[in-house]
Amino acid sequence: MHNFLFGIYPYIALSVLLIGSVVRYERDPFTWKTSSSQMLRRKQLIIGSILFHVGVLVIFFGHLFGLLTPIWIFDAMGISHGAKQLLAVVAGGIAGVVALVGGGMLMHRRWTDPRIRKTSSFADIAILALLLAQLVLGVGTVFVSIQHLDGYEMTKFMAWAQGIVTFQAGAAAHIADAALIFKLHLFLGLTIFLVFPFTRLVHIISGFFAPLRYLFLRAGYQLVRSRRRRPLEERRRAFDARQARRGPAATTPAE
Repeated sequence: MHNFLFGIYPYIALSVLLIGSVVRYERDPFTWKTSSSQMLRRKQLIIGSILFHVGVLVIFFGHLFGLLTPIWIFDAMGISHGAKQLLAVVAGGIAGVVALVGGGMLMHRRWTDPRIRKTSSFADIAILALLLAQLVLGVGTVFVSIQHLDGYEMTKFMAWAQGIVTFQAGAAAHIADAALIFKLHLFLGLTIFLVFPFTRLVHIISGFFAPLRYLFLRAGYQLVRSRRRRPLEERRRAFDARQARRGPAATTPAE
C-alpha cells in the first residue's frame, strides 16, 4: 500500500490534474472561474482572502523550491541542511498559521451566512474543508520537524519529490519510515491535486498564466462584435437617409 500511495498515486493525481484541467478548459471554458459572492459580507471576505492567499502562496512556492531544488545546490551555496530545515519550520509555520486563520474566516463566512451558503456548491465547501485540513496537518508537521533540526528528515522528502518528478523507480522507499503525519500531509496534498480540475481551484492557473497570455499570446486588439444583423454600411446609409428627411433642424442644436 505504501508503494502505491507514494509511488503510483502521485502520477495518477498529477495526470488527472494536467489532463482534467485541459479538458475542462476546452469543453466548458465558461465554468473556468470562481463564482463571486463579494457583495455579501465583503469585509470578512477581503481580510480572509488576503490572509489565505498570501499564506498559501508562500507555502506553495516554499514547497516547490524547497523540495525540487537539488541538494547539491544548497551545499554549493553554503546552506546547511539544518539551516534549511529551520527556515522551513519558521517560514512554513508562520505562513501556515496565516493561511489557516484566513481560511477559517472564509469557511465561517461561507458556512454560517444563509445567502452565501445557498449559492455555494458542495464542491465549494468540500474543497475549502480539504484545504483547511491540509493546513492543519501542515502546521502539525512543524512540531515533528523541530525534533529533527539536523535536516536529515527534510532530505528524505526532497529525495522522494525529486525521484517522482524524474520518474525514478523506488522513490516511495525514501519516506518509508517517515512519521504518519507527514504521510497524511502528502496523501491529502496529492488528493487535492486529483480533484483540482473539478473545483473552483482552476482559477489559480488563470492567475499564473493570465499576464503571460495577455502580453505574449493574444492575437491583437480586442474584437467587439455587434449583435445587429445588418452590415455597418447599410445602417449608416439608413441613418443618413433619416437625417436627410428630417432636414437641417434635426441636426442643429437648439439655441
